[in-house]
Amino acid sequence: MTGTHTNKALPTLAALGAAGVGVAVWATTIERFWFTLRQHDLAVLPAGSPTLKVLHVSDLHMAPWQHRKQDWVAQLAETVQPDFIVNTGDNLGHADGLYGVRRALAPFRGVPGVFVHGSNDIHAPSARNPFRYFMGPSEHTGEADRLDTEAMDSFFTDELGWQDLNNAVADVDVRGLSIRTFGVDDAHRDWDDLDAVADALKSDPGTPDFTIGVTHAPYRRVLDQFVTDGADILFAGHTHGGQVRIPFSPKAIVANCDIPLDQARGLSEWSAGGRTVPLNVSAGLGHSIYAPIRFACLPEASVLTLRAVS
Repeated sequence: MTGTHTNKALPTLAALGAAGVGVAVWATTIERFWFTLRQHDLAVLPAGSPTLKVLHVSDLHMAPWQHRKQDWVAQLAETVQPDFIVNTGDNLGHADGLYGVRRALAPFRGVPGVFVHGSNDIHAPSARNPFRYFMGPSEHTGEADRLDTEAMDSFFTDELGWQDLNNAVADVDVRGLSIRTFGVDDAHRDWDDLDAVADALKSDPGTPDFTIGVTHAPYRRVLDQFVTDGADILFAGHTHGGQVRIPFSPKAIVANCDIPLDQARGLSEWSAGGRTVPLNVSAGLGHSIYAPIRFACLPEASVLTLRAVS
């Protein structure tokens, strides 16, 4: 009897093993290179405004040898022709990652944009147990090697002409629209200074046509404060969309922050202080070099076409 049951179980175990191997091959050799452009259309600009195409890039986690990713990002300059760029951080993924970041983003020189840091723009990645993410947001353990953040920031500001929004406010003119932008440094590391942003906004309230809030990690405290401070739309990254998801599920398994799991990827809404605004959380284009995997969560950039309200 025992032998009969064992013989019947063997095909099932073999099938499960084959399926597991197939999933692993797909996730490590196919899906993580299947770069995708998500597109959204929103009527959020003041009446009479020109239509703006906003390109949202995040979590490149760039290593110098990742030429396929570099080429895909670079061609967006021609295929999308954005009016404005929002970069929500974690651009670097290797000590020499700036080489790849330059190669990917140089074609956007002269297109107005803004950026904030993720922790991997400051510290090199390190090997971690991926199962720890199921226990809650990851913790910083030890002092990883420092990356050349200054050189990256100089490339963004001096060569591309982008505004640094790390705990800062900047006004940008885009096709005749006065856009106020503000952002924070990586909230996942508690580097965000929301008071500094609020004080800067109070010191120069201005009369912008539109206001954008930018953060790397979409923690609730940050999103709430941004809406309260007057943001008309929010941009974030960090979550990787969960990176590994259950196929067709609307929720991520993990988000590595306290955002609701059904808002860890894509366009949704965020409400605070009696206001509700669009929130776009990018699943990002990369991954840690120590976790080269994507499953049911394509690497992505987003283009949001912002139109005038009717």
